[in-house]
Amino acid sequence: MSHTNPGIPLLKDLTTENITENVVAINSDCQDPRTRFLFERLVHHLHDFAHSIDHPKPPTSTEGTVLGPFHAHGAENVASGDTIFHDPDGEPLLVVCTVRDSQGNPLEDVEVDIWETDSKGFYDVQYADREGFDNRAILHSDSEGNFDFKAIVPVPYPIPGDGPVGDLLKALNRHVYRPSHMHFKFKKAGYDPLITALYIRGDPYETSDAVFGVKESLIVDLGTVSEVSGFSERYGVPGTTKLLRYDFSLVSGAEVGALRHEKAVKSAIKLDNDVKVVDGTITY
Repeated sequence: MSHTNPGIPLLKDLTTENITENVVAINSDCQDPRTRFLFERLVHHLHDFAHSIDHPKPPTSTEGTVLGPFHAHGAENVASGDTIFHDPDGEPLLVVCTVRDSQGNPLEDVEVDIWETDSKGFYDVQYADREGFDNRAILHSDSEGNFDFKAIVPVPYPIPGDGPVGDLLKALNRHVYRPSHMHFKFKKAGYDPLITALYIRGDPYETSDAVFGVKESLIVDLGTVSEVSGFSERYGVPGTTKLLRYDFSLVSGAEVGALRHEKAVKSAIKLDNDVKVVDGTITY
């Protein structure tokens, strides 16, 4: 059966690069909004999982984690150093980061997409009466690979538990909470996109995340601005402000391609003793 909707891609046109967005588009014909939403997030999670398994990276690169259901397109572009929140109840947080390549060289003009919940544990898109975006923004790294912004300290929150996911977790005797975290999505031409998050050490749900997103390398300790000489004056915040610092590392598309090829060769040889590799090409 062929599609009559011109916005729906043909299955024969799917590739590893466009399969996620196209499967979501294929499922968009679903008339029930909740079912459509659930399948959209399911597709993203399953494809992210498969992508991570068949997507080798150098050990020095920053690990990825789940995108989650609350990323939104069209967030405001802000300058490095800007404030991305309007929540009067949130605990102020200064975030100071760098982004480099796998050799440690600074990467300029990397697009950094950031989002987190408010102090009540809700994302802006969960409010029906919201006025614009909040607790999210897009900014770019400078010539030294630096970027910084003012946010609030992340808080733990429950994932929606009123549907089948909640029923499943309840049946498994599991809670519905995610530990405190902040999402980051990095994009730069020639480099492998990175979707990741930073988790606050000591969170009560650090070792029991409902969606298994936490990785040890992504757990950070919060300090205070006063602990670093000159930071209060440099960034224009009180010394009592909480401080998050992290160095991100991106890997080039060429590096990922080479590692993937190496993995494919090893797998082919393991599966078939008659396989030969000549000048990097698998032959039988």
